[in-house]
Amino acid sequence: MQIIDLTKQSIELLKKLIQTPSYSKQENLTADILAEYLSSYDIEIHRRLNNVWAFNKHYDASKPTILLNSHHDTVRPNKDYTKDPFLAQVIDEKLYGLGSNDAGGCLVSLIATFIYFYDQKDLQYNFCLAATAEEEISGSNGLELVIPFLGDLEFAIVGEPTKMDLAIAERGLMVLDCVAHGKSGHAAREEGDNAIFKAIKDILWFNSFEFEKESEQFGPIKMSVTMINAGTQHNVVPSTCEYVVDIRVTDAYSNEEVLEIIKDNVISEVSARSTRLKPSCIAKDHPIVLAGIELGRNTYGSPTTSDQALLSIPSLKCGPGDSARSHTADEFIYLQEIFQGVELYIEMLNKIVK
Repeated sequence: MQIIDLTKQSIELLKKLIQTPSYSKQENLTADILAEYLSSYDIEIHRRLNNVWAFNKHYDASKPTILLNSHHDTVRPNKDYTKDPFLAQVIDEKLYGLGSNDAGGCLVSLIATFIYFYDQKDLQYNFCLAATAEEEISGSNGLELVIPFLGDLEFAIVGEPTKMDLAIAERGLMVLDCVAHGKSGHAAREEGDNAIFKAIKDILWFNSFEFEKESEQFGPIKMSVTMINAGTQHNVVPSTCEYVVDIRVTDAYSNEEVLEIIKDNVISEVSARSTRLKPSCIAKDHPIVLAGIELGRNTYGSPTTSDQALLSIPSLKCGPGDSARSHTADEFIYLQEIFQGVELYIEMLNKIVK
């Protein structure tokens, strides 16, 4: 099938997706649409909850597999919308609608790419397409749920709006709940051991500590104390002081390594809400990155978190659209961006799979 025809059909698919509300955890109807669309090409689909995936026709277990992944859930439209977020209207070559840019354009472009390669023989790689749920809330019933069913994966292209530039690294995220412990007492009699002062010592450490290693893409790890709470009344020395730390982890360390370093340096009780949103990266000399560079794409480190954080394999974040439009009122994607996305995905992959 010609790339231009695939792209036109992808735009029609995107319109259907926009017209169908798919808030995180409520993506069942868009999952139906995606399953029906792939089945119309005689592609065998697999589904678990609201996740849909498929493998190329000539899948060969002896070959490495490329994962093509993007999500079909959306945030809720914000109050500043002036257009119907579910109308999917085209104005001045822009397709408006909730999820058009984040990440519908990426998803349908990857689907077109998968269909392009689907029945080709003698490729050096297999393809696995995964259209997944709950990305916007980092939920456990999205990509994380289906990874065990996808088999061994060599690397991934994760579709997020990057202007088709190459995000070769992404920050991870950890949120820490910390408690400094003291001893309560009467403020007037200088009794007790004030937990606030203990917390202050640790907070100053979070503010000033510099990790030994720095990321080439991001520089140092960023730690920010963002919430604090202590005390019950004015004349009681507090026995506990609770605070929250937001940590943007780089590819220089794993989340677990960062957590261990913190626990070795503070006196507060520290617990991570989760360590599952890992930093990710792909080597700048990886074949898919070199293929993109050869086509004139720029490389950079992405400050935003995506489903890359759930993958333990090299992954490249790349897709049509602009991250600056994500979650904005009157979200849109240029039709030309989708044409460019399909074309560049295919050109990049053609350089390594044949």
